[in-house]
Amino acid sequence: MGCGEPAGSEAVKPRRFASRTPGTLVTVPAEVDSSLLPSLLSLSDVFPTGYHSAVSAGVQEGKTVTVIGDGAVGLSAVLSARLLGADLVILMGRHEDRTNLGVEFGATDVVPERGEEGIARVRELTGGDGTHAVLEAVGYENAYDMAIGVARPGGAISRVGVPQYTEANVGLDLFMNNVTLTGGVAPARAYIERLLPDVLEGRVEPGKVFDDAVDVEGAPNAYRAMSERRSLKVMVKP
Repeated sequence: MGCGEPAGSEAVKPRRFASRTPGTLVTVPAEVDSSLLPSLLSLSDVFPTGYHSAVSAGVQEGKTVTVIGDGAVGLSAVLSARLLGADLVILMGRHEDRTNLGVEFGATDVVPERGEEGIARVRELTGGDGTHAVLEAVGYENAYDMAIGVARPGGAISRVGVPQYTEANVGLDLFMNNVTLTGGVAPARAYIERLLPDVLEGRVEPGKVFDDAVDVEGAPNAYRAMSERRSLKVMVKP
């Protein structure tokens, strides 16, 4: 949620935009076309959160990745995994309009199944190994259980979905397979300088996660639409 360009403007002059608080403003270094505003807005939270999940899990060239969740953060994690050079990126999601965007962002495979069936499918796609990194962008315990199921021995699970549970499996399944559990709140401000050039130069378009826009009065309905999965991410314009 955020604001866009003033009505009728053709381009946006150098300005500041917020990461999470007014204390973390970043100046856009050059005149920017208004078409980039959704992607610039994504840098305030959702894109760096997906990037944080990938960095925390050690995603790099040659690695394999499973992303659990086809929301805006999950899709940003797909984009980030490919940006960091992952060879295989499996997106676990079942909303076709969202997974289609995931494929556009670089997902090599889509797994709509859940639970044991979904785990088996990921294992099948990876020759029985599972993936080096699992980026969990949901926050529910069943998503965490799937993450454990698809992580390969010696791999890492990075959680950036806010946990909606207080107890979960951290026992032998992780310990005996040397699986690292990491992740947490993204320090969005720390990643902006790294990600901003890719946005300004058009190498990535994370702003595609915004599938609707409203004015300030429409904000309550926008939150409702996102909660009911009728919208992926809504931009608020003045």
